Amino acid sequence: MFRYWLLIIITIVFTSCGSTSKEKINVVGPENNDLVQWLEGEGFALAFHSDISSALEVMENEATLLVLSGDYPHKRVAIPEDFFTVTKEKNIKFYLEFPEDFEGLESNGEVMKTRLERAVVVSDQFGTKLSPMKILGINDCHVISSEVSDPLLVVAKVAGLDSAVYGLEGVPAYPLLFKKDQGFVGLSKLSGFAKGRFGPEAHWKVMWSHIITELTGNKSFSFDSWPRLLEPSFSATAELDREDKMNSVKNGVDWFEKGKFYIAKDWKDYWLKYQGDGTNPIGPPVPANYPVGDGSEGLLEGHSSNIFYDGSQQYRYWIRADVQGEAAYALAAAANLLEEPAYNVPAENLIAFLFRENLRGGPRSEPDSAAFGLIGWSNTHPYVYYGDDNARAILGVVGAMAHMGREDWNEEMVEAILANFRTTGIYGFRSNRLNNTNLHNLGWKHYWNQETINPAPHFESWMWAIYLWLYDKTGYEPLLTKAKTAIEITMDNYPEEWLWTNGIQQERARMILPLAWLVKVEDTPEHREWLDRIVSKLLENQVESGAIREELGGEDKGRYGRTSSNQEYGLHEAPLIFENGDPIADMLYTSNFAFFSLNEAAHATNNPEYFAALEKLSDFMTRIQVKSEAIKDLDGAWFRAFDYDRWEYWASNADAGWGAWGTLTGWTQSWIVATQVLVLQDKSYWELTSKSSISDTFDEKSSLMLEEYK
Repeated sequence: MFRYWLLIIITIVFTSCGSTSKEKINVVGPENNDLVQWLEGEGFALAFHSDISSALEVMENEATLLVLSGDYPHKRVAIPEDFFTVTKEKNIKFYLEFPEDFEGLESNGEVMKTRLERAVVVSDQFGTKLSPMKILGINDCHVISSEVSDPLLVVAKVAGLDSAVYGLEGVPAYPLLFKKDQGFVGLSKLSGFAKGRFGPEAHWKVMWSHIITELTGNKSFSFDSWPRLLEPSFSATAELDREDKMNSVKNGVDWFEKGKFYIAKDWKDYWLKYQGDGTNPIGPPVPANYPVGDGSEGLLEGHSSNIFYDGSQQYRYWIRADVQGEAAYALAAAANLLEEPAYNVPAENLIAFLFRENLRGGPRSEPDSAAFGLIGWSNTHPYVYYGDDNARAILGVVGAMAHMGREDWNEEMVEAILANFRTTGIYGFRSNRLNNTNLHNLGWKHYWNQETINPAPHFESWMWAIYLWLYDKTGYEPLLTKAKTAIEITMDNYPEEWLWTNGIQQERARMILPLAWLVKVEDTPEHREWLDRIVSKLLENQVESGAIREELGGEDKGRYGRTSSNQEYGLHEAPLIFENGDPIADMLYTSNFAFFSLNEAAHATNNPEYFAALEKLSDFMTRIQVKSEAIKDLDGAWFRAFDYDRWEYWASNADAGWGAWGTLTGWTQSWIVATQVLVLQDKSYWELTSKSSISDTFDEKSSLMLEEYK
């Protein structure tokens, strides 16, 4: 019996020791490295050495060595001439990254900097969880250009969400990771996975667990200490309360200042330098020592989707008209909800900026011009007019006025609505965009009489909603007639003939608003059926967390469908998904607008199913807001993309301008914040703006702008 209990005690002692301490790993490289942080959290004992030679000298046979880059991407790691001789003699297992050339690795000193390329598995050594053609995102990768006969990973520009769906066809592939002797060699800095915000995390965890298992023999990892620079504010199942949503609103508008998106006079030249002609208005983040503006010089667009190796992102140095109105709305909404009148200051300034600058200057301010009243697309393209962008600018300014209890810009709002209305054809469609040249050559009456039919809700439908809103305030029948005609034609053509931009879901999301407000104006069984048809179809793709899954429409109707080849990846606008069923939500084109529209639909119908879906979507938006101590200009933002299965910021980054990790101060941020305010106030935008006195100036402006058509 004594021997039995002695064996039990010995077993417990050895089991306990084995669970709390693991094999020692020798490290040459920075102690704050992401891989080091993870391994420390996993219980490995790490011994740091100042250089490779001294490490090799003191290491025992069959030890493990990590040689990690400390000066990436500026300097490659110098390798002693006898490195591979010693490691082979002592049977030292190693991981070596970003090294200088050695025998068998000849690069002529070249390091290639990538942008759209991602890592692709080309070996079966990682097992079924990371099989060949699986993708690992590696941002701003600086890879040593060399020839390797049998790599484990390559870096290449490939299409697909999680897998390279077209293989490596038609694009160059550069070796990224390979085995040598009893170790691994990385031709870039793979250990900076957290700092570089690599994804998806699951793929990188499989890769690193495989390497560490091969080096140490350990096969059990918890990943509890996996480092991150940023993450969602809450888990998928976290309980939320009203205060959490109030904080979401505050963090959402404070982000404008944190990111220094308000241009200050002191650095207008800096803004103009990177804005250029507007074709590629991309630049580094606003320098930390630059002051923050107050809105009087405008608000930048947001982040580009390009992520640097240090986790920072490029900015989009572009001034858009819609952004100014949308952000003003969000700020005024936050001021109202949080009882913080200071937010009204930048809101007022942004609206004043919108009407002071060239966005409403030039021919747009001349009553005799066919462009009078229209709002220019951007600072660089004021002569281009998107009805959709005009609609969001208008809704933003009207909403801001309502929250602030002001009527200062009613005259400009009537001009803007009528400018769009008089360039709307007999069936209620305007087409996607107009420009000054055609307007002045043809005159506005040409557009008034055109027979255009364009069932594209993304471009057309929110202007119909505005016509219905203004009809409610003025009783001007043509506004109702044109809106109803366009809505009926569009619903008759659903879904087969709908023209979709990045997906059919965004078209449904945009169509809900005019249908909801049509019910407010004319509550008929047919109008309710139209609304329910679209809402129900949208909500078929809402999952338990509240996320709304993206969906592609018919292939012959998509403006930007799935990427057709590896070569096409990143060359134009694109969806976040590759095929229907991919678990991705889009906060730029779909979920943000669905949030606002669904709130209007719920209040228009008092449908409890709509309210339940709205609450779920509100929770989802609250949970996925970015939280980051390390990157202040992202803390409080919403990215375009979210993978709700992984609960991670991940998607296909094929879009040329507004990719997966892009932010937008207007479209994304402002509509989410402003709608969250409405949800917390249990109010619709229709109700919020119901007391508008915009009709006071309507007769005068309509007589001026519509002439005999009034």
